Amino acid sequence: MIKLNIKTRIILAISAVLLAVACSHDDDNFHGTNYSTRQTTDTDSVTTDSLVNDSVATDTVKQTEILPPDEMGANPYIKFYSLEEEDTVRMTAGESQTAQAPLIFELIGNVGNPDGYHYICEWRIWSVKDNGSEDNPLVTRFEQNTSYTLTKSGGYGIKLYVTFSLDGDTIEYESEPINIVISESKLVCPDGFSPNNDSINDTYRITAQSIVKLDAKFFNRWGEKIHTATLETAKHVEGEPNKLVLWDGKHNGKVVSDGVYILNLYGLGSDGLEYKIRKSISIMTKFHEGTETNSSGGGS
Repeated sequence: MIKLNIKTRIILAISAVLLAVACSHDDDNFHGTNYSTRQTTDTDSVTTDSLVNDSVATDTVKQTEILPPDEMGANPYIKFYSLEEEDTVRMTAGESQTAQAPLIFELIGNVGNPDGYHYICEWRIWSVKDNGSEDNPLVTRFEQNTSYTLTKSGGYGIKLYVTFSLDGDTIEYESEPINIVISESKLVCPDGFSPNNDSINDTYRITAQSIVKLDAKFFNRWGEKIHTATLETAKHVEGEPNKLVLWDGKHNGKVVSDGVYILNLYGLGSDGLEYKIRKSISIMTKFHEGTETNSSGGGS
């Protein structure tokens, strides 16, 4: 919403009258508008970098007209890479989205200011848990464009405030909130895998949803540590955003021997839940779909 003081209202009223008179004389020669348009064809795509000053809801769009921000306001948005969508998600004011933690996102003010006013931006991020509100935010940022990371499950609101000022005249802008829900955590580890390059269960994959910290260590039967993995080194499985690959079964560049190995894993969920897992896992390179095999002995 925008709040105008008396001086600003008078100026705007006079400007409206002058504008109407100018339009009545010659519409074809009128150059007073502050709005611009951009024409695109059905095959044109507009990327995020070219849309910093455009109110568009997606990173790649196909449409005929793109309007700039309000003259004295903004069209703020946030963007982040979504594993679920396997693409960059762009959210504008008034929209809601569910995501996993840790969620790293950028906040873009997209401020419009054609009359040369000075302005100050204020981003507020708050948790809706325990009746939290924008008046009691988790964090406040005063940059027009900034970034933040959500690591705890629950609902969050994000809002932009802009204060314009010029020669004692002040205009205040307040956006609609952007709402994000971070899902609760989940961590499940399988009993084994078969790294034999048959494209079936070739890697050790765990189910990890909204896990913000991970430390996994694999040991052979003699207690020798042969592999480690963290949230930073693990790879997401394409098309399965909740799956993480912890190990390809190799030690010193070679696939280890069939047998039983020990996994020690610590995980921390976005909801504060700690996972402490110690279990035996079986490596069976001779196992193929539709066959039976016995797992015995120990690995190298």
